[in-house]
Amino acid sequence: MFLPRSKRQISQHKEEYGNSRKRTTVAMLFFTMNLIAVSFLAPSYVIAQDSHERQSYHATQASFQQERIPFRVVSWNIENLFDTHHDSLKNDHEFLPDAMRHWNYSRYKKKLVDVARVITAIGEWSPPALVGLCEVENDTVLRDLTRRSPLKELSYRYVMTNSPDLRGIDVALLYQRDLFKLLSSRSISIPPLKQYHPTRDLLHVSGLLLTGDTLDVFVCHLPSRSGEAKESEPYRLYAAHILRMEVDSIMNTRSLPQVIIMGDFNDYPTNQSIRKILKAEAPPVTTNNLASTTGPANNSTVAPSSLKLYHLLARKAKSKDFGSYKYRGEWGLLDHLIVSGALLNQSSHFFTSEEKANVCLLPFLLKDDEKYGDKEPFRTYKGMKYQGGISDHLPIYTDFELILY
Repeated sequence: MFLPRSKRQISQHKEEYGNSRKRTTVAMLFFTMNLIAVSFLAPSYVIAQDSHERQSYHATQASFQQERIPFRVVSWNIENLFDTHHDSLKNDHEFLPDAMRHWNYSRYKKKLVDVARVITAIGEWSPPALVGLCEVENDTVLRDLTRRSPLKELSYRYVMTNSPDLRGIDVALLYQRDLFKLLSSRSISIPPLKQYHPTRDLLHVSGLLLTGDTLDVFVCHLPSRSGEAKESEPYRLYAAHILRMEVDSIMNTRSLPQVIIMGDFNDYPTNQSIRKILKAEAPPVTTNNLASTTGPANNSTVAPSSLKLYHLLARKAKSKDFGSYKYRGEWGLLDHLIVSGALLNQSSHFFTSEEKANVCLLPFLLKDDEKYGDKEPFRTYKGMKYQGGISDHLPIYTDFELILY
């Protein structure tokens, strides 16, 4: 399979992959600035006789041959994105115009516009390359979001599950075709345990990056904590075990396993589903080992294992003021970004780090918490009362370095 690797080849394939106007404009400006810089600097190096200057020139030329492409990955539970039509096979009655919530077309349309605005704002200068979404009802709402909201300008494509969840909610992945060429997608079912209702499928998507490598993405929405968290925990552990087996199969078959796991796990980083089943820990850190009391510090780094999973937000989640969800006045991280160790290798052409991962705190995603103080997510409904907000979860994201030569 052919992938574009140079600027000329990339430009020839933009139409096929559906590039956004913003990225094209920024790329052209960057390319023009590089040409000007090369033409300005080259003469001084041509006439230089010193070997050190010649080496600097070649290093400068090599840096100009690199292209760093923005690749932001987002995960977000968008809180009940339902259409206004009844699905006879699902229990979606509460989100119909004649139900207690009075969910109607104008509210539905506003939610689509708000979700599109958030995704666009998270991307800043470039649209996020991948966006994992939880709590989407069906193909209709994804089509409306990507083709009939302001998001249509960003040319997203999507894949999603069709789960046995009684309410009909699913997970989905939006992707930019110029950065992620879809190879396959499949739903991984979680067989229901006897005492629990059916839950959402896991979504596994494989795609080809511009580097020529395969990226495997899992979007998850594990069983809820409704009732008591301890009572529902066995179901989440069961779902996490199935996810772990799927990830292990990739780890054992791919020579360079590049895996991203994201979504709403309805568990915190310290819970067993994350800590014991997935065994996702915070990435290793650099430690300073002093050779002597007077000598310089020797920086040594424990290299991440390519066969391990690392949680990009686990360390930040230890702060009591950090989280994607607020429950009874306390912030906590129910949404997760987990990567295989290969994606932390900063000598590769595609990598990230925990410093580049965070919770998105756009002002219009928050409102005053009148009961507990500070801020809270500006949700669509509070109980049965319509607030006109966007979601009860905040998006999380991380930036990857995608380097082409």
